[in-house]
Amino acid sequence: MSLDPGFSCPNRDGTLGKRGCAFCDPASFSPAAGDRRPIAVQLASGMEKLRSRGIRKFAAYFQPHTNTYAPLDILQGVWGQVLPFPDVVALCVGTRPDCAPEPVLDLLAAYQAEREVWIELGLQSSLDDTLRLLNRRHTAADFADAARRARAHDLLVCAHVILGLPGEDAGDEARTADFLSELRIDGVKLHHLAVVKGTPLEAAWRAGEFRVVEEAEYVDRAVDFVERLPPHTVLHRVAGDTPPDRLLAPRYNKGRAAAAIWGRLRSSGG
Repeated sequence: MSLDPGFSCPNRDGTLGKRGCAFCDPASFSPAAGDRRPIAVQLASGMEKLRSRGIRKFAAYFQPHTNTYAPLDILQGVWGQVLPFPDVVALCVGTRPDCAPEPVLDLLAAYQAEREVWIELGLQSSLDDTLRLLNRRHTAADFADAARRARAHDLLVCAHVILGLPGEDAGDEARTADFLSELRIDGVKLHHLAVVKGTPLEAAWRAGEFRVVEEAEYVDRAVDFVERLPPHTVLHRVAGDTPPDRLLAPRYNKGRAAAAIWGRLRSSGG
C-alpha cells in the first residue's frame, strides 16, 4: 500500500539540486502522491478498499520522494502510525542511498520486533556515468555503502533498477545485476524506462537522443537480468506502471510484459 508522508527530496529542495532525477515525476510513479491525510487515515482507507478484493495482509510502503529525509522525531511519528494495524505485516521505506544515516537505520531496525522491515534504495544503474546522466547526484559506491550498513542492522534491502536507460545495453544491465549479486541484495524492483510528461527526460527523447525499449526486448532484458541474481533475491516488481495521461513512451501493456517475464522465468526454472 503506497503512502505519502509529504517529505521532499534533497535533489529537489536545493540541497543537492532542484530539478530532481531526469526520469522522475513522483505523481506518475506513486498512487499516493499528494495525499495529505494523516498516514493512519491513508492506511485505513487503503486497507478497506483492498479488503473488498479479498486481501487480508498488507505492506505499508512509504513511496513518493525520499522517505527518510526528515528529523528523527518526525520519522518516528510517521512510521509509528503503522504500529496499531496488526494486519500490516511489513514496513517498506523508499529512499536514496545517500539519505540513510546510522540514526535512521537504528530507528528502522527498532521496528523489526513488530514486523518485517525493508529499506528500498534507489540505484537505477551501477554505472556512475549513467547516474550522472540521470542527475541522480549519488554514486554506485554510495549505494553499496548504504546497503552494507543496512544489512549490518539486519534490515532487508530492496534495490530499484531501471532497464532501458539511455546509453545502456543488456551488457551494462548485466553489470548492474552482478553488482547487486555481489552485495547479496535481498530484493529488487525492476522498472522499464518510462518517458513521462514534464520530466527532463522528455526533451531528450523528443530530440531523438535515445530510444525506448519496446515490449519484447524489455522482456528479454528483464529475464536476463533476473537470472543473474542470487536465488534468494525476492522480485518485488518486474515492470513499472505509469498513468496513461502522463506516459509518452513506451506504450505497451505492462501486465502482459510482466506475465511474459514470469512465464519465461518459470519455464527456465528461475
